Amino acid sequence: MAHAENDDTTLYLIDAMALAYRAHYIFIKRPLINSKGENTSAAYGFTNSLLKLISDHEMEHIAVVFDVPSQDGTFREDIYEDYKAHRDPPPEDLLDNLPRIKAIVRAMDIPVAEVEGVEADDVIGTLARDAEHDGADVVIVSPDKDFKQLLSPSISMYKPARGDQDFEHITAESFREEMGLEPSQFIDMLALWGDSSDNVPGVPLIGEKTSQKLLREYPDVESVIAHADEVGGKRGQNLKEFADQARMSRKLVQIKTDVDFGLDWHQLRQANPDMNELRRLFQVFEFESLLDRVDLNGDGTDASASSQTTSGDDSDALSFDFGPYEAVKELDPDVVDYGFIQHRDELEAFAETLAEHDRYAFDTETTSTDSMIASLVGMSFAWTPHEATYVPTPLPDGTSTQDVLDVLRDVLEAPSTLIGHNLKYDLVVMRRHGVDVQGTIFDTMIAHYLLHPEQAQNLNDVARSILNYKMEPIENLIGSGRSQITMREVDIADAARYACEDADISLQLAEPLEEALREIDLWTIAAEMEFPLVRVLAEMEHTGIRVDTDVLDAISERLADELDDIGSQIYELAGTEFNINSTQQLGTVLFEKLDLPVISKTSTGRPSTKESVLEELSTKHDLPGLVLDWRKTYKLKSTYLDSLGELVHPETNRIHTSFNQARTATGRLSSSDPNLQNIPIRTPVGREIRKAFVPREGWQLMAADYAQIELRILASMSGDEAMQETFRSGGDIHTDAAARVYDIDPDDVTRDQRRKAKEVNYGIPYGVSPWGLAQRLRTSVEEAQELIDQYRKSYPGVASLLNQLVEEARDKGYAETLRGRRRPIPDLTASNSNRRSAAERIAVNMPIQGTQADMIKIAMNSIDSRIRQSQLDSRMLLQVHDELVFDVAPGEEDALKSLVETEMNAALPLDGVPVVVDIALADNWLEAH
Repeated sequence: MAHAENDDTTLYLIDAMALAYRAHYIFIKRPLINSKGENTSAAYGFTNSLLKLISDHEMEHIAVVFDVPSQDGTFREDIYEDYKAHRDPPPEDLLDNLPRIKAIVRAMDIPVAEVEGVEADDVIGTLARDAEHDGADVVIVSPDKDFKQLLSPSISMYKPARGDQDFEHITAESFREEMGLEPSQFIDMLALWGDSSDNVPGVPLIGEKTSQKLLREYPDVESVIAHADEVGGKRGQNLKEFADQARMSRKLVQIKTDVDFGLDWHQLRQANPDMNELRRLFQVFEFESLLDRVDLNGDGTDASASSQTTSGDDSDALSFDFGPYEAVKELDPDVVDYGFIQHRDELEAFAETLAEHDRYAFDTETTSTDSMIASLVGMSFAWTPHEATYVPTPLPDGTSTQDVLDVLRDVLEAPSTLIGHNLKYDLVVMRRHGVDVQGTIFDTMIAHYLLHPEQAQNLNDVARSILNYKMEPIENLIGSGRSQITMREVDIADAARYACEDADISLQLAEPLEEALREIDLWTIAAEMEFPLVRVLAEMEHTGIRVDTDVLDAISERLADELDDIGSQIYELAGTEFNINSTQQLGTVLFEKLDLPVISKTSTGRPSTKESVLEELSTKHDLPGLVLDWRKTYKLKSTYLDSLGELVHPETNRIHTSFNQARTATGRLSSSDPNLQNIPIRTPVGREIRKAFVPREGWQLMAADYAQIELRILASMSGDEAMQETFRSGGDIHTDAAARVYDIDPDDVTRDQRRKAKEVNYGIPYGVSPWGLAQRLRTSVEEAQELIDQYRKSYPGVASLLNQLVEEARDKGYAETLRGRRRPIPDLTASNSNRRSAAERIAVNMPIQGTQADMIKIAMNSIDSRIRQSQLDSRMLLQVHDELVFDVAPGEEDALKSLVETEMNAALPLDGVPVVVDIALADNWLEAH
């Protein structure tokens, strides 16, 4: 394209979301946080790029194009309902920056182009072609590769570049030189290759290089499909089998250039930036360096001064460096030394070499993300950065999986230091394949979680955050959606490259993560609590728990009758039958038929029927309360009673829940498949579900529960003498609280008063608000506020602690437990009062709940160690909230009870308050609890 640097017939189209994403991740390791606690990284980085563009190119025609989500989606969802289905939602910090970016763009008098229901790519594509047809040149500013399909003699791209360059200029000519294809063929290339970020399936086993090669021989997708027999092999077979999928993918990736949205590119002009508004915005967002660079620290009297007038030589105000952008690293075959074992003699030599290293990274490749059904496909090892070895199972020479494991068994079961990401999964897989991997654990997922508990913990995100490294997506190998294959079907060379990268990057992460943990005194928690717990949880998952499905079926039948009964009552009150599960139909009944007040609305503007709304409406009409009862009953039946039986493992006949060690910001464990933490224990039916959890034949279940542990932690941390005395004397903390709050004798406390005091007791550690307490008690906000006020007067030590915790967290920027676990809380200084209030509740809750989490984790490690040392057959099965559940072998009841009680009591002693553990044995979990 011939540049029109001083020509008013060049249109610059800026892809807002792509540049905002890029700016956000540039600063991911060191986010820009202003004095209000707001993350302004995306707005700063975007503005920096935009100003650089303006300083380098005089421009008149320009627009910044945004996506505008529509509840009806786009035409691409009509073609393929899973389009972008697996894409993670944008980070909240990024979304918070979009209004800032728009405000800055508008202050610069740059048009904002956005069309509801039309993706930004299609807006840009249509504007670009319209301008091209009118004889104008077009520059698309975006890092998105998809725009390469639009390249022509008149349309080019500015891609934010790596290194010390400003923008990489991509033209139709440079594309042809690099790819050996015409730009229009890039649509076909993407159709065959697929796009994992948008969940475009493509054709399995056809990646970037293969699609490029095929299109050099055949001009388009249809021609490639027509010559599938000539392609041959598995790829040729897939081209025939997934031909329609390739055609569909082409429709998904092709940018529309004929959208009728009424925008005229001639009107997209920058003319008169509002320098006063720009100065104000930069001051509000605290972009001091940009104030200097754009020379906005003056008096600002010339509000009409165009930025173009100051874009001259290098000394000019707008001539500045592109910013702190670091090139994102990716796999470079010339830098790494990755290989795989093909023959048994190579394997034996490798085992001898591996045995010489007492610290190495380890990763497994399998056929499933479920460790209890996954079949081992291979293992990767790394002990030197940029070098790794993959051991496929079986080997290419026919050496069986079992023989491979036998060769490696001694070294895998030796006491080395094992580095990996989410090692619990690998330990369970290996245990199922007969290898008990030993050694000290260094789990990079857990290490990163301790440092950044609220960030994403998958290996891709951690590598991007810590190493500024982008890993190869697994979708490149196995595809996605219905056409997804398993790692078993992937070419060994491709699987080896992917697996070696996993092990290598895990190894490279270990050192900086350990340094960071030591720097802020979290290494002890990692090394002595969290890393050892990985092995304990792996053992618990592998063991599983027995479930009596007959009990589940009986409860399910009864609940079906209850649902029918509640439904009949709802229909009678509504005067009509409707789908109770349909929020839209329920809204019609509540707000149109019954004329109940609208409490809040959804993001689409419809009246909300969420739980808190129904709770509030239940004080005005009986129907909302019945709907709540129906929902709870329906959820119990569908989530647990109708699905628990399906989770029984076909080989073990037990349920193997997954324990999530890096999911909650407080440090507490969660579980999934099934989520045992969510089985309600306050309702009769919820408790009854526990009756289905039973021991092995001839054994017993034992449940050990910390008694009122969060309140005991609160009493200890606060030093409140009244609360501590209740616990020391063995009194009832809820009765005593009610007596103090209502200023009556404990003997005169009514059942309802104790109930209310109990809600306050348990609400305080969670930073409960008067409104929240009113919802729980179904009372007025005024009464709830009075209860909280009286509670604070009754327990002055507690009241003082709550204020202290907030102030300490605000001062430090984080809350911490008694053992030093941290949770960053940047919103404590947020200007938004709702966000600030929520942050204050976290500052109160985290030290208490997090300390409880630390306590039970320490106990679990100690108990597991003692069970092994004592050579008991009994096993720890479950951890749910403050409770541990065990399978108890005959004759080991007393020994295990004594062991568990001792270790749980000693895990984390509390000053001024005794720790009490309730223990019981029975034939099912309900009776043992």
